[in-house]
Amino acid sequence: PMREFLWSEDMADACVFIMENVDFDDLKQDRKEIRNCHINIGTGKEISIKNLAETIRKIIGYKGEIRFDASKPDGTMRKLTDVSKLTSLGWQYNVEIGEGI
Repeated sequence: PMREFLWSEDMADACVFIMENVDFDDLKQDRKEIRNCHINIGTGKEISIKNLAETIRKIIGYKGEIRFDASKPDGTMRKLTDVSKLTSLGWQYNVEIGEGI
């Protein structure tokens, strides 16, 4: 499975950025129906659970075995947000996954 991870301080920073810089009227534009005005917050990057486990292993120096239990799947194979709207508004995450770990 592929997942996207975001450092908590980046999430907080994005929320403050949106509150200070984004007007709801700009999002809804001239639409009669208010739809798709949401703003996704994320990195727009995905990593496999296996690669994440290996990254953590290397960073913390774990020498043991990593086992995966495929009998308990966790939803969709990919969970990745489209952050193009937030990026176009001028926000970018700061902490890469290795740095956060």
